[in-house]
Amino acid sequence: MGPTRISTLVVAALAAAAVAWLLISGFYYDVAPRLPWLPVVTLAGLAVLEAYAAVNTRGRIEGRRPGREPVNPLLVARFVVLAKASALAGAIFAGFYAGMTAWLFVERTNAAVDDRPAAGAGLLASLALVGAALWLERACRVPEQEDDEDREPGDRESRPGQR
Repeated sequence: MGPTRISTLVVAALAAAAVAWLLISGFYYDVAPRLPWLPVVTLAGLAVLEAYAAVNTRGRIEGRRPGREPVNPLLVARFVVLAKASALAGAIFAGFYAGMTAWLFVERTNAAVDDRPAAGAGLLASLALVGAALWLERACRVPEQEDDEDREPGDRESRPGQR
């Protein structure tokens, strides 16, 4: 499993923005209720939790947390999967909220003006989730090992072909 590609996130966001623009401008906004704040709070909460997990995991992997046992490798693998899924979901939400926000700033009705704060906050919360997810994914990487020339001559380490 490789790291999340930024191009994948950008394409997903652009596709979601196009779908949001088409849905809202074509026929949906006439019958839609006001934008809810619950998705915004949920996305922001997930971003905060993933940022906390990134800080905690990076510290435990590097051994900077005294008195704490090393992190379980299976937990790190689960965090990576969570981070990859959250980055993609956050990009899709960000694209959808960006398309909706753009359309709401073009529309001059009172309902559109009332929905702008929720749409803008949703866009910011989605971008925060993408950032936190990418940070968590990066925090789960194994630190680079020392090169052979950086080691002391007396270091005992099994090398291929030696016993």
